[in-house]
Amino acid sequence: MRKVLFLSVMFTFLGLGLNAQAIEDVAAPPPSKAKMIFGEGESDVTLDYGVIEKGADPLRLVSFKNDGIEPLVINNARGSCGCTVPVWPKDPILPGQTSNIEVRYDTNRIGKFTKTVTITTNEGKEHYIRVQGEVLEKKADEAVPASAPNVIKGGK
Repeated sequence: MRKVLFLSVMFTFLGLGLNAQAIEDVAAPPPSKAKMIFGEGESDVTLDYGVIEKGADPLRLVSFKNDGIEPLVINNARGSCGCTVPVWPKDPILPGQTSNIEVRYDTNRIGKFTKTVTITTNEGKEHYIRVQGEVLEKKADEAVPASAPNVIKGGK
């Protein structure tokens, strides 16, 4: 009786272990062979607006390359707040091909800023664009001085 009980317990645990292994294999997709790189091979990049005036052009482009052997698909790109808006290519980027992500920052917000754009791809990992800079109040235009009375305008 002990042997039967022992064998049934062994087969139960063995079956559960094999079943868990099979579920784990199905749940984890194989890693993609696409590879997004910025610049000289970095997986993340900093986009520096520098010091700009309020209302300056908000658009900047960030170039990247698919350095892998399979097409790169960008599933999503999101800014850390509503003031940073990315636009990414919806079509797959073929191996060796380059493309751009458009980043717009609300340049009507005065002060220093540091934001993040998070990019999700079919690689199975996230990439980050760190957006930074400083927006200054627009300088007042120097108006032409009011004309002083002169001989032509009837001045004395």
